[in-house]
Amino acid sequence: MTFIAAATATSTAAPAAFFAKWADMGTWHEWNSDTEWARLDGTFEQGATGVIKPKGGPKTKFVVTKLTDTEFIDSSKLIGARLVFAHQVTAVDGVTTVSVRITMEGPLRGLWTKIMGKDLAKSLPGDVDALVAAAEAVLV
Repeated sequence: MTFIAAATATSTAAPAAFFAKWADMGTWHEWNSDTEWARLDGTFEQGATGVIKPKGGPKTKFVVTKLTDTEFIDSSKLIGARLVFAHQVTAVDGVTTVSVRITMEGPLRGLWTKIMGKDLAKSLPGDVDALVAAAEAVLV
């Protein structure tokens, strides 16, 4: 596994607000600067599949590999690799901490990390901040 990037932010929004934003994949492009569009095939649950179109990249299938009340992990299959986004929320005393970690797995992870890793690492902190703003706008 190759680490690409991680970002963390705090919010006054409840964890459910973040899960509402993650589940509403049709709006991902509003807070994720790397996403042109995303579509979930069915309901937001572990094992669900979908398609994401990164800006400047090809459509890519993804799967929700884990979904709990504190964690959402999705992975996109690339040729010879898998791009993994791990999203986590914790709430303590009315403050929610949201963290996103990006890793790459598979035999061609080094190649894919060179191709897209720098851009993902650069955009992640701003995307997490935009996610916080979007979640805080959700009434949950």
